[in-house]
Amino acid sequence: MAKSKSGGVPSGDEELTGRQKAAIFLVTLGSEISAAIFKHLNQEEVETITFEIARLGNVRSEDRDLVLQEFQEMMMAQDFMAAGGVDYARELLEKSLGSDKAIEIINRLTSSLKSRPFDFVRRADPQHILNFIQQEHPQTIALILSYIEPAKASAVLGGLDPDMQSEVAKRIANMERSSPEVIREVERVLEKKLASISSEDVAVAGGVDSIVEILNTIDRATERSIMESLEEDDPELAEEIRKKMFVFDDIVMLDDGSIQRVLKEVDQQDLTKALKAVDDEVKDKIFRNMSKRAAAMLEEDMQFMGPVRMSDVEEVQQKIVGIIRKLEEAGEVIIARGGDDDLLV
Repeated sequence: MAKSKSGGVPSGDEELTGRQKAAIFLVTLGSEISAAIFKHLNQEEVETITFEIARLGNVRSEDRDLVLQEFQEMMMAQDFMAAGGVDYARELLEKSLGSDKAIEIINRLTSSLKSRPFDFVRRADPQHILNFIQQEHPQTIALILSYIEPAKASAVLGGLDPDMQSEVAKRIANMERSSPEVIREVERVLEKKLASISSEDVAVAGGVDSIVEILNTIDRATERSIMESLEEDDPELAEEIRKKMFVFDDIVMLDDGSIQRVLKEVDQQDLTKALKAVDDEVKDKIFRNMSKRAAAMLEEDMQFMGPVRMSDVEEVQQKIVGIIRKLEEAGEVIIARGGDDDLLV
């Protein structure tokens, strides 16, 4: 069907484009939910959809209903596929939507899945991925980890040998853009071991932000080991990464007002445990931003808590770091990471 030449929503029998459907869907959801969805899109996708929303004009009720129905059908198909595979999904969709519609949805969905690089890796558990790729070249491992979610990538990275960890981390940080030819070649080599997929799009992956996100999720011991190796091998890159990271000890970089805001969100028992393995500078920073009575109670709790496993301490420290990052994103706290850009005026 013909598409609208003048922009906005097509009229009559003209077919909606994928971008127009996305724009209509987000407008229908409202600004708050749409803003949350935007956080999961890359900059190009946000700009593209924002442009389409700006061009929409008035959305016909039938177009809105069509988009919402299509979304519902796609979600239903994905649930069926996750539960029992493609054939199971097709069978259930045929019963509810008819044969032609079921085939159309399945073809569209499977086509979409095939375009995602290393989709077969994303579905595997971290230990299986580790066993699968740990003998591969560091560049191959870096490419794969760049395409899976940070939590899973951090678990895989933590299982590699220390020397391999720093090498892979460096390659992820220095990676910017992977061509379809490179991705296809890597997939071809790995096909004999597990599975093969293809991609026709030039895909952005890796970079400093990518490795920072992974390192922020990984355990502290592995993070320190990787950063120490990077500092020896590539000090400039290590410094660039460190500027974007925030660990519990960096709480000293918060101003007093920010510390007080954070303490309102932190559970007292978590704070007690988190301070069991920090230096006096961190403790003093916390105590100075509490009332004398609250500081005395906290210090007493620390004395009577007894021995605590380091893994438990690091877990609650990471939990508090997560709170700080959320508050920073919301503009409620300020982290002075250094440099002229972070000067308060």
